[in-house]
Amino acid sequence: MTSAIPACDTEGVHALLERGRALATPVLRAAVGRLAAPMDTTAAYHFGWIDAEGRPTDGDSGKAVRPALALLSAEAAGAAPQTGVPGAVAVELVHNFSLLHDDLMDGDEQRRHRDTVWKVHGPAQAILVGDALFALANEVLLELGSAEAARATRRLTTATRKLIDGQAQDISFEHRERVTVEECLEMEGNKTGALLACASSIGAVLGGADDRTADALENYGYHLGLAFQAVDDLLGIWGDPEATGKQTWSDLRQRKKSLPVVAALAAGGPASERLARILAADAKSESETAGFDEEEFATRAALIEEAGGREWTSQEARRQHTTAIEALDRVDIPPAVRAQLTALADFVVVRKR
Repeated sequence: MTSAIPACDTEGVHALLERGRALATPVLRAAVGRLAAPMDTTAAYHFGWIDAEGRPTDGDSGKAVRPALALLSAEAAGAAPQTGVPGAVAVELVHNFSLLHDDLMDGDEQRRHRDTVWKVHGPAQAILVGDALFALANEVLLELGSAEAARATRRLTTATRKLIDGQAQDISFEHRERVTVEECLEMEGNKTGALLACASSIGAVLGGADDRTADALENYGYHLGLAFQAVDDLLGIWGDPEATGKQTWSDLRQRKKSLPVVAALAAGGPASERLARILAADAKSESETAGFDEEEFATRAALIEEAGGREWTSQEARRQHTTAIEALDRVDIPPAVRAQLTALADFVVVRKR
């Protein structure tokens, strides 16, 4: 049986997240400020720095897990946390490039409790700003001009390619009747695991760590990413919209073959078979789910839970959490840093948003 997750050190984790924001945000703002108008203000809106009318705001700019990981990974290599700031900013730029494009491709109208960029500024701006953020990410690293920066950029570009592979896989699954659990985990490892793996190692690389240390931290981040995505998949069906900032049943509305759905279909039994029939009919239909009422989505969610998809996914988050922590045993890192990496992993699997 998978071991239970210890109580999360919420106060300590929030301090790590705030440190990541405090050190990375000024550099992130400066990078975004290089963009030509109107991309600069469109990006600022996406990051929550201004509202739709261009007025300064204290909007939600995300959880900041990736910047926190980048700073901790620098400390894991014995460097100052500031060494990881360019890596933190680069990873955050790539992450937000993916969000801008994903929101458009998925038709998501809300992110962080307000309208998405494509909804406010149009699809063309969402695409252009996303592309610009990806280019900026590489600039931020390469302008350091060091051998470590070149190594870090290679890791970032590889992670970005895998992230894009994962998004392509995710889209291709939407109109398939069946997706295996193995296919789903591969997709989520690419879409989420690769960039968290990069965040967990890029600061160490910038701090001069050898490949053995960087690879161990990357392995931690990869499995942390799978745990993170498993929790996201649960929130995508059963999450509280007040906490997530998305619609109820958001993943079901998009026909996503997320882990709870795939696990439920693989389970067998009456609920699984009924769910399979419903999704098979969806796959043959060109129409979207917009005409479905709330009861339809509630029925699907209930079938997924009855078939065991919710419980399996919850257990998978814990399995991946355990594997992530075990990866840290393969390398010598300061005990305090190891404790902080563990606390961040705990936070990922108990979060509500």
